[in-house]
Amino acid sequence: MRGILFFLCFTAFSAVFSQSNLLEKDDLKVGLVLSGGGAKGFAHVGALKVLEKAGVRIDYIGGTSMGAIIGALYSSGYRANELDSILHSYDFTELMQDNLPRRTLSIYEKENTEKYSITLPVKSGSIGLPRALSKGQNVFNELSKLTEHIHAVDDFSQLPIPFFCVATNLETGDEVILETGFLPEAVKASGAFPTLLDPVEINNRLLVDGGVVNNFPTDIMRKKGVDIVIGVDVQDKLKVKGNLDSAPTIVMQIVNFQMYENEQLKKELTDVYVHPDISNYTVVSFDDKTAIIQSGEDEAQKQFSKFKEIANRQKQDGLIASDVIRLKRSNLQIDNVIIKGLKNYTNEYILGKLGIKKGEPLTYDEFSKGIDQLSATKNFKSIQYKFVDSRRVEFKLEESEISSFVKIGAHFDDLYKTAALLNITSKHLLFDNDVISADLILGDNIRYNLDYFIDNGFHWSYGIRSRYNHFDKGIFKSTFEPLDGSEMDTKERTKYNDFTNQIFVQSAISNAVAIRLGAETKYLRIFTESVTNNEEIKNFYDNSTYGNAFAELRIDTYDKALFPKKGFFLDVNYKGYLVLINDNGITNNFTPFTQLKGKLGFAHTFKDKLTAQLISEAGITIGENSNRVHNFHLGGNNENFINNFTSFYGYDVGDLSGQGYLKSAMTLRYELFKNNHLSFTANAARAEEDIYNDGRLFENTRLGYAVGYSIESFLGPLEIKYTWSPDTSNNIWFFNVGFWF
Repeated sequence: MRGILFFLCFTAFSAVFSQSNLLEKDDLKVGLVLSGGGAKGFAHVGALKVLEKAGVRIDYIGGTSMGAIIGALYSSGYRANELDSILHSYDFTELMQDNLPRRTLSIYEKENTEKYSITLPVKSGSIGLPRALSKGQNVFNELSKLTEHIHAVDDFSQLPIPFFCVATNLETGDEVILETGFLPEAVKASGAFPTLLDPVEINNRLLVDGGVVNNFPTDIMRKKGVDIVIGVDVQDKLKVKGNLDSAPTIVMQIVNFQMYENEQLKKELTDVYVHPDISNYTVVSFDDKTAIIQSGEDEAQKQFSKFKEIANRQKQDGLIASDVIRLKRSNLQIDNVIIKGLKNYTNEYILGKLGIKKGEPLTYDEFSKGIDQLSATKNFKSIQYKFVDSRRVEFKLEESEISSFVKIGAHFDDLYKTAALLNITSKHLLFDNDVISADLILGDNIRYNLDYFIDNGFHWSYGIRSRYNHFDKGIFKSTFEPLDGSEMDTKERTKYNDFTNQIFVQSAISNAVAIRLGAETKYLRIFTESVTNNEEIKNFYDNSTYGNAFAELRIDTYDKALFPKKGFFLDVNYKGYLVLINDNGITNNFTPFTQLKGKLGFAHTFKDKLTAQLISEAGITIGENSNRVHNFHLGGNNENFINNFTSFYGYDVGDLSGQGYLKSAMTLRYELFKNNHLSFTANAARAEEDIYNDGRLFENTRLGYAVGYSIESFLGPLEIKYTWSPDTSNNIWFFNVGFWF
């Protein structure tokens, strides 16, 4: 420690001594140092605006963490105003959390993965915790996109403006100065704050945020032979005990001990020191970017006369940020794709997810979407790419060593009541590109789902699915006759059990479109219970196994699963009930029949707050269906209905029933503030034995309405809805908590 202090003091003394020599120079070399500070580092952009206005030529840039990100982009040729626009174009909370657009998920993933609140990795048979909240893949993707024009530069001194950044060796605690390599990777390492972003491995060194050891690297800049060091420092003071009131604050305080130890000496190594007043903001104040940028500009403006004096003593025929010409590509034609690091996956799998066909043109946006699609598989810990030249791209992939996960969810609704979801997901069980997922649902109604899927991307994929579903509720009206011939006067509580096994093939035309063909066995055990002469009697509506064929076309471009703001949804189902099997085997007097069902949805948002969502549905039965269990049943609020049950506001589950139905619903949803929605829904439906009704399609139309309030939480939606119908005296409250499953 004494050696470090001696070095800093000696460097500061040398800097002061050398000031006398600056008077004799006719051109001053300027080094700019940008400190780390998370969101507070946005202030660097404001300071850069003032430097540009004063005409200062920056000859070297060094930075740490957010200072490294801003510094790297400026070194690559971006102007300060461009950086301002770039920062305002991102939702940094989404970016830091590795959240990807829903369009990057395949149809299979949209259908099977959007129901879990917590995901934990399983390694060596033990459940663990992730190394960080985020892998930082989104951050890397955006840095790669923004610096694509200098991908071929691996010596940072050869950038339009020479650059370095600082990281910390996680194993030794040593300072690591990054001046060569791949710029986005180096910058990502410099900003990999422990527990927030995954460490980055470079040259067998595991690196994290440089702010741990050197958050304001003015000492390194002094060694670069510059005459003037301008430092922009967004560091805070250590907090007093009254402000240490939360776990994140305490963790930051501990990290800051080392960061601020030599703070004063680092300041003394600057010739011009800029310290914006951003004490009202934190490292995660990403939504306050405008105010933080302005604070940097305001503070730098106080030093404008000094900056102007420096600029007047520089030759202005050199390179400044605004002189750099960056390549802005809209179209690509990739002839050669180099893929390194694969173990369990093939080149064809990677190219399929990326959507790259060698020699065929694609837009840069399509290329970026392909990167997101590959990342969305969660099969890779790190995805790096760089353009070696205009037609050749090189990928360096690091497959995730974690292939098994435990996932948890919880839910309550009016039909299934309380439910806790435990899931085990494992990849590479039999094939490199397979996944098996098992849901066990415990609570008032025990259920399970088992899925096995071999994902061949946009080639034919294969799947096996097994499901047991159970609920207990009054469903069928008095007009329904049980199998024993007895009559029902009222809706009695019905025990509904469904055990279904499927095998299918699937062709994905894109992430949004898939066709599925398959066969299934479906065992239905549906009955009511009564007591006669102290004997419990089961009155069965159905107690049979069916052999069926099915086909499905699904198109899903919704941006969100439950509260979409834009997009389109289409689900068309064909199911043929081919054979009936009872205790005596295949029943010869069973008449096969077919059912067609379709659902069409569309969502559009006006001025980012008011969303209109229209959903229309229809179902028909072709052939003779003598068992009303297979009718279409409307009513209720659920999003996790099975078989032919469909929600309909104003009515309870199964209140409307028929061999065919038509339904339309219009929902207006207003986002009062982030993730809080006020909604109104009007729906209309017909459920009849003959839906065509001799052309009178709108006769006997039933109406229903709902008003509700919904909150999006990490558990899923928290919702309360009041529903009513002018056709009846029904006034029903619906509640649900958590993702639907």
